[in-house]
Amino acid sequence: MRGATMVCLTVVGWAALPVHGESRADVDRWIGASLADLVRFYKDLHTHPELSLEEKASSAKIAKRLRAAGFDVTEGVGGYGVVGLLKNGDGPMVMIRGDMDALPITEETGLPYASSVTSTRKDGSTVGVMHACGHDVHQTCLVGTAELMAGSRDAWQGTLMIIAQPAEEIGRGAKMMIDDGVFERFGRPDFCLALHVSANLPAGMIGYTSGWALANVDSVDITVYGRGGHGSRPHEAVDPVSTAAQVVVALQTIVSRRLDPIDPGVITVGSVHAGSKHNIIPNEAHLQITVRSYTDEARKTLLDGIREVTVHTCRAMGCERDPDVTVLESDFTPATYNDPALAAHAGRVFTELLGPKNVTTVKAQMGGEDFGRFPKHLKVPGFIYWLGAVKQSTYDASLAPGGAPLPSIHSSKFAPDPEPTITTGVRSLSTLAISLFNNPLE
Repeated sequence: MRGATMVCLTVVGWAALPVHGESRADVDRWIGASLADLVRFYKDLHTHPELSLEEKASSAKIAKRLRAAGFDVTEGVGGYGVVGLLKNGDGPMVMIRGDMDALPITEETGLPYASSVTSTRKDGSTVGVMHACGHDVHQTCLVGTAELMAGSRDAWQGTLMIIAQPAEEIGRGAKMMIDDGVFERFGRPDFCLALHVSANLPAGMIGYTSGWALANVDSVDITVYGRGGHGSRPHEAVDPVSTAAQVVVALQTIVSRRLDPIDPGVITVGSVHAGSKHNIIPNEAHLQITVRSYTDEARKTLLDGIREVTVHTCRAMGCERDPDVTVLESDFTPATYNDPALAAHAGRVFTELLGPKNVTTVKAQMGGEDFGRFPKHLKVPGFIYWLGAVKQSTYDASLAPGGAPLPSIHSSKFAPDPEPTITTGVRSLSTLAISLFNNPLE
């Protein structure tokens, strides 16, 4: 397990922020007065999504709002990344990150503000573009939190770093910003915070995980080399299709027989391509694999195992040339680790803010999120949590006998409930940040 900084904590709630009594009412009044504007901002982002590495308009919109709120803003950090700094006296630096990119999915929500944006793929086909992962919510909560805290400087002291990150969906944006010297140029945060919408929790709720929260994500390409021939005379050929089939089966033994049973891992073969006709044995077969893990040790076991199993299976099947096994390092996304002490602190803050019925612990996931690269690079506590986004009536209906399943994130029908989702996101993110400014973990 990746090392974590263990710290002592003070129980923190509104009373210690200080955002209690009249101050707390002021915060709620600010959100109430600003919500309509934030929802308009959200709907504009939703209607005009941009794919990874193309977030020009989104970044400009965020930069404009941050400047208007009094932040020192720099654009073009690691592509279309935006960094906003708000210095408010001596104190810790807290970083809050929100991602901007959308997905190549044609929207089917039927919303009046649904996206009609399209994009032309490399193969010449056209596909819709949609915020199916909730990054429009993330951007809105990022801006709302920044504006709230800029207007509440008497409630905290230190430096707030706002990061609008590009290219999360392809796992590159965090690394691009780090490689562009974001922390050397703008300072090294003491804490890194982020949120992500949840398609499994109703709006108004928060879920969080302590420890490993999201997985290492690796992509592996394999080419199996056979010797082509006529389908009626397989003995004169070396069949890469049957060899690839053996490889697919053998790969599953890596998780079940090489990995410690209490250390999670996933190897999924997502694509197999070979051949062009019924009666032709092809020369090659191509496999595409996704690999998920948490620890560096488990990742090495899985990747080394894939190479070894593939090579030796191909040799056993008579292939005259060893396969190509390529780990796409440029696509690697490191696991996200929620510092346990920071997670416990956040859980207390959220519970006091929203009530115990609206805060829950959730299991770690094998999905990937490159936010984890920031705290890992800095070696400081990091924390990402799940923001409920499902309309309450839709959520309740899904629990009834025969109820329709909820659309997941990355679904063409995923549709957050804007008002309560944004309200909870801004309240929780700003409250957690203020608590860290006023009560730095010791």
